[in-house]
Amino acid sequence: MRSMKRDILITGSGGLVGSEAALYFAGKGLRIIGVDNDMRAGFFGADASVRWKIKSLREDLGRDYLHHDIDIRDLRKLTDIFKENKKSIKAVIHAAAQPSHDWAAKEPQTDFTVNANGTLNLLELAREYSPETPFIFLSTNKVYGDTPNRLPLAEKEKRWEIEEDHKYYNGIDETMSIDCSMHSLFGASKAAADILTQEYGRYFGMPTASFRGGCLTGPKHSGALMHGFLSYLARCAVTGEVYTIFGYKGKQVRDNIHSYDLIRMFDEFIQNPKSGEIYNVGGSRFSSCSVLEAIELCEEITGKKIKTAYSENNRRGDHIWYISSVDKFKSHFPKWDYSYNLKDTIQEIADSISYRNK
Repeated sequence: MRSMKRDILITGSGGLVGSEAALYFAGKGLRIIGVDNDMRAGFFGADASVRWKIKSLREDLGRDYLHHDIDIRDLRKLTDIFKENKKSIKAVIHAAAQPSHDWAAKEPQTDFTVNANGTLNLLELAREYSPETPFIFLSTNKVYGDTPNRLPLAEKEKRWEIEEDHKYYNGIDETMSIDCSMHSLFGASKAAADILTQEYGRYFGMPTASFRGGCLTGPKHSGALMHGFLSYLARCAVTGEVYTIFGYKGKQVRDNIHSYDLIRMFDEFIQNPKSGEIYNVGGSRFSSCSVLEAIELCEEITGKKIKTAYSENNRRGDHIWYISSVDKFKSHFPKWDYSYNLKDTIQEIADSISYRNK
């Protein structure tokens, strides 16, 4: 007979955010119900598989990690999980996704059904079996489409930049419109899931939140060409693969948040949940860089010269400059702050990739 130890249900448990969450909450004495069928390998190839991380979670957490190798579009199998564990689930962290706007254009039906329909399945099951359980959806800044590209950007030596007196200088906040822009099909499917998560909070009064991530990163990331900026860059530095820069002269700016700091945000929300909230989450100015700056920092950390190629064609709908404002989240949860800076994050990623490639 199972004990009444509390559970955290995590979809995408083998991915960057899911595996970080599994280790974090298991460390707090919770059992993890993991859902991940490694679709990532199908999206991006064997090098992006998360099987290694799922195996590691099973070994490290033992009985405190219960794995389900299922597709989040499979409503019947998801229903069985919620039915069996409805009395013990303390929170749902939904991080499973098709995560690439490049890949989405190849198979729009797969992208939408995974990102939107899969999220609807989970929200509806949470409403039926665990309506008071905090529900966290890992959204994306791509819900804003290419609206950030209309900002008055100036070209600097190594990055595009915005004037210091602009209201978004310290980061884009949740008031930016998601309308009248090109999102990519990935951005559209994630926007649908984002709005659904908000609506289940506002319409049904459930404790839900959409966390709109910038560049989420860390040593548990299985970076690939089409997804996982810093992780893939560090991999190229360690292995000698060629890193391709897509457009904007390599001066496009990203803010990067370590997955551990993101999970600490989730923990704050779970302890004091709200209904239908949205939060922009990223490294803000504290941990931002252009692609060129990231290459230089990676080379400094690894001591290896990165082989690069340049394509004039930027990815459609890609952001030239994106820095997240986390001010709203901090106003709701003032105890939270960053624990990883950019250099420490890249060092951890590089060390992890070096170890895995021994």
